[in-house]
Amino acid sequence: MYDLFKAELKRFCLWAGAYAFVQLLVLLFLTRVVDLAQQPWEVYLVIASVHALAGLLLGLYQFGGYRRPNAWLNLLHRPLAHWRIALALHGAGALLLLVAVLAPLLLTAAWQETMTARVLDHRHLLLCLAAWSISLIAYLSGSCAMLLPRRVAAAPLVFLALLPGAYATGVGALALQLLVLGWLLALMIVAFKPDIGSPPRGTAGLLLALPMQLTMWLLLVLAGFGVELLWIAQGSHPNNLAQAPVGSAKEADMADGDDLIIAGLASSKLADAPLWREQAAISDIATFGLAITETPIWNELTNRAPMEFDDEERRIRWVFSHDRGRFVGYRLTDRKAVAELGVDGDGRFASPPLPGPRRMLIGRDTLYEYDSQSQRVLPRLRLPAGEVIAGLEFFGERLAVLGDRALYVYDARALTLDTSLLATRQRLPLPAAAGNLQRVDVMELLDGHLVSFTMTRMRHNGEGPSFQQLVRIDEQGRITDVARRELATGYGPAWIWQTWYLSPVIHAVLPAARALFSPYQPGHTRSPPPRPPMVPAIAGALLLLSLLAALLHVRRTALSLPERLAWSLACAVVGLPALMALRLIVPPRETLPPLATAQNSPA
Repeated sequence: MYDLFKAELKRFCLWAGAYAFVQLLVLLFLTRVVDLAQQPWEVYLVIASVHALAGLLLGLYQFGGYRRPNAWLNLLHRPLAHWRIALALHGAGALLLLVAVLAPLLLTAAWQETMTARVLDHRHLLLCLAAWSISLIAYLSGSCAMLLPRRVAAAPLVFLALLPGAYATGVGALALQLLVLGWLLALMIVAFKPDIGSPPRGTAGLLLALPMQLTMWLLLVLAGFGVELLWIAQGSHPNNLAQAPVGSAKEADMADGDDLIIAGLASSKLADAPLWREQAAISDIATFGLAITETPIWNELTNRAPMEFDDEERRIRWVFSHDRGRFVGYRLTDRKAVAELGVDGDGRFASPPLPGPRRMLIGRDTLYEYDSQSQRVLPRLRLPAGEVIAGLEFFGERLAVLGDRALYVYDARALTLDTSLLATRQRLPLPAAAGNLQRVDVMELLDGHLVSFTMTRMRHNGEGPSFQQLVRIDEQGRITDVARRELATGYGPAWIWQTWYLSPVIHAVLPAARALFSPYQPGHTRSPPPRPPMVPAIAGALLLLSLLAALLHVRRTALSLPERLAWSLACAVVGLPALMALRLIVPPRETLPPLATAQNSPA
C-alpha cells in the first residue's frame, strides 16, 4: 500500500510543484497590489474555482488512465483489498493537492502576518483550509466520474454546482464541505470494484441514486433556462421588452420614484390622493432598497464587502479584525501600524460592521458613527432586539433605516447635535418579507411621509408576491393604508412554479440543505404567494406518470423485488428526476435474440 502511495506521488510531484510555484508567484504579486484578506467574496469564488478545476482535472486524468481495461486489471491484481488500493491512490492525490493548493496559501498568509501591518485573522487560515477542501471535493468528483459508468458519470459533479449556492459561513462552511467529502469518499469506495462498468447496487446504491436525482432535476431546470433564452431571442420575454407593459412588475422596478408613486395613487380613494399626485411630480423622492441582503457574521470565511475604510484627513486605513473585535489602523504613507479602534474607546463591536455612507458603520442591529477628530466610534441607533439592518438612506434632514421587519425614520440633524442614541420618529412595518422587497420610495409630506413598498423580488420563481403598497405615516406614528396595486409578472403559473412541480420534494429539500449551518439573514426570507390549483394538479400528474413509467421499466431490469419497490416509491415521491435517474442507473437487461431455425433440414 505504501509503495503504491509513493509511486503515485512520484508520478505527479513535478506537476504539483509547478502548480504551487506558479500559484505562489501570482499570490505574491496580488498582495503587492491589494489586500487579499479584505476582498469581496466574488474574488474568493474565482480563486476557489481555479483550485476546483485543478482538483477536477487531477481526478479525471489520474483515474482516466487507470480506467483502461488492462491498466485496471493490473491495478486490482494485487494482494490488497480494493478499498486499500483506493485509499492509497487518493491519499497521494490529497497530499499532492495539499502541496499545490494549501502550502502557497499558507506561505502567503505567513508573509502578510510577519512582513506587513495588514490584518490576518484565524478565519483567513480557515479560508486557506477551505480552498484545499474544495480542491479535494473536485478531485473526488473527478475520480468518481471515472470510476462510474459513463451514463451516470455526471452525478458526483452536482456537488460542485450546488456548493457555491450554500449559505453556510465560517466553521459551518467547513462542516458542510466535510459532509460532501464524506459522501464522495464513500461513493468512491463502493465504486472502486472490478466491474467498473456497473453502478453500485443495494444500500450502497443510495450514494449514487440521490446525487443522480439532483443532477436530473438540475438538468430539467437548465432546460427551462434554455427555453427562456429562446424566449429572450424572440424579443417577447417579460423582462426584455422594449417597452415595459403598463401595470407590470418590470415597469415598477424601472420607474422613477415620482412616476411610481403617481401610478400607485391612481386607485386610492383617499381625499388627499389628488394633492399627493401633484406633489409627487415636483418632490424629491428618496429611493433605496435591500442593500444588505447578508450581514457580516463573526469569523465568516469571506467578506460581504471589504471590511475597511479610510480616514482621508489623517491618512489612516482602518481594517476590521474579527479576532480583536476592533478596527486596526495603519498609515497609508508608510504602511506602519498606528492603533486599534473600538466602540467608544476600546470596546468590542457587538457584530462585524460594514462601512456605510457619511462615515457610518453598519452592524447587524446597531449603526455606529466614526468621528475623525476624536478618533472614536459611537453607537448612534439600535434596532429592537431580534431585528437586523438591511439598508439605510439619508434624504433631506431625515435618515431612513430599513430593517428586516420595518422601516424606521430618524431625525438626521441629531447626528450633528450630540452623541446620544437617536430616537425613533416613525416605524412602519414591511408588508411582506424583507427578502421580497425590491425598492422603497419615500416622499416627505407636511405631516409625515408617504411610503411606497414595491414587493417584486423573487417573483419569477414563485418565492415572492408582486404588488405595490402605499402607506402614509404621520409625525405621531399613525399609519394609514393608501393603496395597493397588484403588478403583473408577465409569466404564467406553469412557468413561475416550474421548479416546484418538477419535484416538490427536491424543491423543499434543497433550500433546507442550502441553509444548513447558516445564520439568519434578511435577504433569505420569503413570503411566497399561494399556488394556483393547476400547479398541484400538474405536480400530481407528473408524479403519477413517473410511478407508472417506473413500474413498467423495473419489470425489464435485473433488480431484485426490494430494489424494484424502492425505485418505484422514489419515482412516486420525487417524480421525473427519479425516473430519469432510474433509466440511466438501471438500464433494461440485455436479451438474446431467439436462435434462427434452419429452414432446410440437413441432407
